[in-house]
Amino acid sequence: MLLLALHLMWAALTSATCYEPSVAHPLPEYDADDVLLKRVFAFIDTALTTTAAAPEYASTSFSVEVTSSKESLWSYHHTARVRNASRHDIPEVNGDALYRIASVTKSFTVLGVLYQHVAGNLSLDDSIDTYIEELKGEQEGTIPWKDITLRTLASQLSGIPSDFIAQSDLINRPFDFPYTPEELGFPPASRDDLMKSVKSRAPVFAPNQKSTYSNLAFELLGLAIENATNQTYESYINDAIFKPLNMTKSSLSKPPDSAGIIPFEPHYWGVDVGIQSPTGGIYSSTTDLSKYLRYILTHYNGITSAANWAHPASPSRGLNSFYGMPWEIYQTDRILQKSRRTVRFITKAGGLPGYSSIIMTVPEYDLGITILLAANNDIFGKIQELVTVEVVRAAEQIAIQQLQKRYTGTFASAEPDLNSSVTLVADHRGLVVIEFISNSTDFTNSDLMKYIGAPRDGRYYVQLVPTLLHRDEKAKLGELWRFVVTAERKNGDQDIWDDFCITNIESPTYANVPINEVAFWNGKGKAFDTLELSAFRTNLSRTDDSKTELKPEYQIVMEL
Repeated sequence: MLLLALHLMWAALTSATCYEPSVAHPLPEYDADDVLLKRVFAFIDTALTTTAAAPEYASTSFSVEVTSSKESLWSYHHTARVRNASRHDIPEVNGDALYRIASVTKSFTVLGVLYQHVAGNLSLDDSIDTYIEELKGEQEGTIPWKDITLRTLASQLSGIPSDFIAQSDLINRPFDFPYTPEELGFPPASRDDLMKSVKSRAPVFAPNQKSTYSNLAFELLGLAIENATNQTYESYINDAIFKPLNMTKSSLSKPPDSAGIIPFEPHYWGVDVGIQSPTGGIYSSTTDLSKYLRYILTHYNGITSAANWAHPASPSRGLNSFYGMPWEIYQTDRILQKSRRTVRFITKAGGLPGYSSIIMTVPEYDLGITILLAANNDIFGKIQELVTVEVVRAAEQIAIQQLQKRYTGTFASAEPDLNSSVTLVADHRGLVVIEFISNSTDFTNSDLMKYIGAPRDGRYYVQLVPTLLHRDEKAKLGELWRFVVTAERKNGDQDIWDDFCITNIESPTYANVPINEVAFWNGKGKAFDTLELSAFRTNLSRTDDSKTELKPEYQIVMEL
């Protein structure tokens, strides 16, 4: 009993000010012909066209594409009005137009490492000197290679320097230098160049102490892949990723000029980055990268049990930014219109002279976004802000509409002697229990709520949170949800610790069944007709008067 009391006390204290669970609905299902999607994409089309018409962007080309895990939903391509007449690039920008994607390449390098971990040819938790013999010998520098694992390299936690070649070195072609290294007969950077440099360097931080961005880390991971596969990095990425995903345009070798976007100087279109390829060597298109993002959206948690590929690995600077493997993860509570629920963007950005790029997934909305740009990148941030904000807000509205269609209404017991019912509504908070009567007891307003974390001030509502699991996983029947107590946000000043929240969806049990577990079972059409209350051992059926009207303050209005 003492252990139970301590458990309940801890649950109450730690959930007292947990606002708005970050997962509020199942993944939305998209239809490219949906009126709302057409409306938001038309709005973005107009806004992008207007923005790109500014004189300062006359020589800028860019491509944008949005995809779900199933299909591309929309794309936009802008061809520069003033072109580089000295290079015969692609006549008109389209989904197959190739850009240098720079550091987006790092995500392909990490995926290659994950594949080889699964194959048993290397381990994420082996030190890098296991796979690079030169790092075992005498070192002029002080980097502790034996303490730096493949995982820490991929997670930007290795503490090693950013680059092995100074930015002012001609191999990196400074902006004010008029020739490419190849034009002057210089070879690309080699393995020997890399090894001579890293063996003489000092660390920025000790391993696993603090995040700091490193291109060098991914060059070393590229060598680990070559060691594990007995292939060149280029041939392995082509065989393991490009070919299986049908990324037919993507390449680590310079494509024909006629296939790509070649801006005015300075640019890196034809520069062979040599040993630096694993950190920034790939050429790709929005069409190919959407194929890649669809794969990530459906596999990020299933590639290896050693890592969830979408999870943060360490904090970066500020409250909202994190590093993953190798993602730059941004979490914000400012994007939704009526809710401060956090939305997480799993991104990887890149830049080389003449090129800017970013790919991102938004897993809770089943979305992938690609932005590729050549020339003046001052417009890049405007594109990113416009596309992400409008698309996520539209996805939120679609998700709530689907909640309303499938889950809301009143479910009641068919047994005449059992007065039990649940009434659900869907709004900006997600799927909310507005009434739960259990055998004539008002459960949502009873003292029982303290056992699942009700705050002491009584300012709360009860929300259902999807677990994305099923009672019958094989047949995908019986969607499992948990109801949780969610504190209402206070107006005015808050205590410093009010934002502290430890996620705990578990609850006390009855006969070893969680009292907050429910299951939805299918009925006719797409609306669920049965709500199972697991611990109460009862099924409630949808009633004929299940239509529930939303109050005006809960309705979602799209601001275009």
